[in-house]
Amino acid sequence: MKRIVVLFSIFLMLVPFAALAQDFCEGNFDYDKDVDGSDASTFKQDFGRSALLDPCPPDGPAPVERTWQSPWYEAYDDGWYQMGVRWDLFNRFTDNGNGTMTDTLTGLIWLKNANCWGQLTWSQALTYAHGLTNGQCSLTDGSVAGDWRLPNVKEMASLIDYDYVAPAMHQWQSFNNVQSSYYWSSTTFAYDAGVAWHVNMDLGYVYHASKSYGSYVWPVRGGHPY
Repeated sequence: MKRIVVLFSIFLMLVPFAALAQDFCEGNFDYDKDVDGSDASTFKQDFGRSALLDPCPPDGPAPVERTWQSPWYEAYDDGWYQMGVRWDLFNRFTDNGNGTMTDTLTGLIWLKNANCWGQLTWSQALTYAHGLTNGQCSLTDGSVAGDWRLPNVKEMASLIDYDYVAPAMHQWQSFNNVQSSYYWSSTTFAYDAGVAWHVNMDLGYVYHASKSYGSYVWPVRGGHPY
């Protein structure tokens, strides 16, 4: 009887900590502030654990997206483990029917037309993306100037799927005019303020170039200002 009492006492002591771990793992949050809380749902699916049987690791989960590289070339490489947040290979991007596409993984909204203006300098790309409004680039979403912007380098690189080339992106057919070439990001190269990062959508890598260089522009909206 004493043994049962002791075990029960230990159980009561562990429950609050386990519950905290479970809440942290499964997440009660909605980072992209949408209605359905799809990010919390994805987080739960990939990182939710039993509070008692399999709690979160002490340093917490790492919600980094999967590359989806499917073949493995050597034991213990990326394709071997296939770690990261899972996403639907065929329905990651949702067509909103108004010239925009929603990324269900990040919550970002992308212009469906991935080449509305051709190649622009970095300053032009910033200006054109910021000034994008309803009626331009096949948009019928009611957007006004300032709603759209040039994506930062991590947002732009989030489109890359390392199991594809030319373009290095799955479900690219859902968009219009995706170019297997460089796309500007809004992020300046820290070593040289005259240089900015851009993303190669042909082979799927990130590089930098002079801001006077011509790259394509793929506007985005949404995200967090903090």
